Formats: sequence, C-alpha cells, structure tokens
Amino acid sequence: MNTPTFPKHDPATADFWDVRYREQFSPWDAGGVPASLKRWAAAEPAPRSVLIPGCGSAWEVEFFAALGWPVLAIDFSPAAVEAARRTLGPLADKVVQADFFGGTFTPASFDLIYERAFLCALPRRLWSDWAARCHALLKPTGRLVGFFYDDDSERGPPFGLRAGELADLMRDRFTLESASTPTDSIEVFRGKETWRVWRRIDR
Repeated sequence: MNTPTFPKHDPATADFWDVRYREQFSPWDAGGVPASLKRWAAAEPAPRSVLIPGCGSAWEVEFFAALGWPVLAIDFSPAAVEAARRTLGPLADKVVQADFFGGTFTPASFDLIYERAFLCALPRRLWSDWAARCHALLKPTGRLVGFFYDDDSERGPPFGLRAGELADLMRDRFTLESASTPTDSIEVFRGKETWRVWRRIDR
C-alpha cells in the first residue's frame, strides 16, 4: 500500500488520526477479531468489564458483547469514533469519544484493558503515562491483555518497543502471566508483535 501524503501533525493529537480515518487509510486495522484474543477469552470463567482505548474501528466490541462482557471502547479521534459506530451498528453506543489520559473515568473501574495498536500509536514520551493510567483504571485483580509491537526503528507510528523497554514500563505495576506469538498478524505487525497477558500488581 502506498502511503498518502498527510499534513504534519503530532500523533498525540486527534488531528493526526482524523485525517487518516477520513481518507480511509488504516493499515493497522485487522478487520476482525484476532485468534489470540478468542483463545484467551474462551478460557476465562466469568464476564469481565472491558475498556478498549484507542479503539479505531472497534471490531472487538461485538465479540466482547456477544460473550456478555460489559465493554466500552474509546477514541479521541471523532473520525475514528464515526468509523467504529458504522462498523458496530446496533452496538454503536458502546463507543464514545474520550481521551484515555483525561479525567473521564473513575480509578479501578475495569477488570480488563484490551491493548490493540494503541500503545504503538502513542509517541514514546507518553508511554510511562500510559502504563500508569492502565494501572490506575484497572481493579486490583485486573489484567492488561493484548498485542505489543517490538521494533527498534525510531520512526512511527507504529512506534516499536525496544528490547527490555516493555519490562521497564511494567515494572512495579504489572506481572507477566503469559506470552505467545500470534499466527494471524496483519502485514504492518507481522513478525514483530507478541500477545501478552499482564496482571495488575496491587501496590
């Protein structure tokens, strides 16, 4: 896919993502629910309240809702929210425009935060804030699950995690429960992402 020429915006702003969604340029969009998530959720014994930050087209909302899990998807880009609502139809009300780093949510509100191409969309200067915010929004026994993109390139988005970088971010906040290599990664992430399940450390 040839990358169109876009105005220069900071990827920490909604404008950066708005223009891409309006031009229907979203090579990070998997167009469905990843197999790793399906396998993990199938082994869970009870419904979990779920937050999906930076949800993009929010394909996973329908999946969680079908399991009976209370789910909320958020994005600060109005164009992304519009795209997600078109995708979800009758479940459109489960997507709201909100800033993950804002004061919208009460601490310890969720059992689960689902990570899918949100961290790697954020400039590295925000990563420590991301880890702290995930910890704050999860209940004491909550988990952070999803896909983490590993790459040494300075360029982005997607911004890749260097060796040891994720462990440093999670230290004293989360403990790693499991990790595996996805079998159905889309092209932009293929060979460079890992499915990981992190349990919140209550401190």
